[in-house]
Amino acid sequence: MTAHIDPTKETFAAFRAADRAGPIHMLNLVKLRAEAAYPDGRAATGAEAYRSYARESGPVFRRLGGKQVWIGKPELMLIGPQDAEQWDIAFIAEYPSVQAFVDMLRDPIYREAVKHRQAAVADSRLLRLAPAAAGAEFGEIE
Repeated sequence: MTAHIDPTKETFAAFRAADRAGPIHMLNLVKLRAEAAYPDGRAATGAEAYRSYARESGPVFRRLGGKQVWIGKPELMLIGPQDAEQWDIAFIAEYPSVQAFVDMLRDPIYREAVKHRQAAVADSRLLRLAPAAAGAEFGEIE
């Protein structure tokens, strides 16, 4: 199974090309390593390294208008693969625009902080969503 840690150049180009006005939500599904894999060999758990990533990247995220709108700890995969897709963290981050997300990835402070994410994460999914008002029924968007 291939791990997904960072976007490819092709998917990032598609992300940027699909620019539109208004906020975006990013659904994050994260599987942490038991032990972080730092290139310099420093010792930390995946959870410790991910906390370092959050602590160092958080000021950039907030400065660019980002906010966390939801977080949860996955407990059980009721529908879906029981072996392959097990997640430690699930959350939705909101950015005021596609450009704000791009600006975060290009920020020098963020680029330094992301080394902790790369060391911490065994696998992840990042799904861009268009925020919408919930309708009265399951799956209904107003």
